[in-house]
Amino acid sequence: MDQLRQSLLDAPIIEKGEYEYFVHPVSDGVPMLRPELLREIVIKIIRKADLEDIDKIVTPAAMGIHISTAVSLMTDIPLVVIRKRQYGLDGEVSLSAQTGYSESEMYINDVEEGDRVLVLDDVLSTGGTMKAILDALEHIGAEVIDVVAVIKKAGPNDLDDAGYSVKTLINVTVEDGEVIIVDPHGDG
Repeated sequence: MDQLRQSLLDAPIIEKGEYEYFVHPVSDGVPMLRPELLREIVIKIIRKADLEDIDKIVTPAAMGIHISTAVSLMTDIPLVVIRKRQYGLDGEVSLSAQTGYSESEMYINDVEEGDRVLVLDDVLSTGGTMKAILDALEHIGAEVIDVVAVIKKAGPNDLDDAGYSVKTLINVTVEDGEVIIVDPHGDG
């Protein structure tokens, strides 16, 4: 049984203005995230991602943290969390992430020129946050070896024309109050 697929089909739908939004343990932490679902996701990421000679896993706060932590524990690859808080440490790089919902400043620490990184996130929707992160990593001089998002919301996003490729585990859309699986195996 594919738990990720089933968990999305079972996800409650809420309305935010004119937008239908699914509530899911991976993207929201609600309903609770069961260990067997997290384990399935981590195994799928490890199978799909190019992990050869990766120096660091990079993830944006907050909902990429639990997935990336689990992948870090399974692979012994250190984890860097991109925060929305500025620390003022040497080498800190700021970026502006524009999403469909908001704009926010984010800060990257501990990624240096020449680092080979895997970028992990929970959901790829508008692609605004991911594009800003990938542009910032490129600016730093890090080598982005692979990019993986667990869930992709179908439709155009900011990465389509940016030359970045994102692997996903499952692609979905929300129509008439229910989650529709567009591609059960994702992209890449």
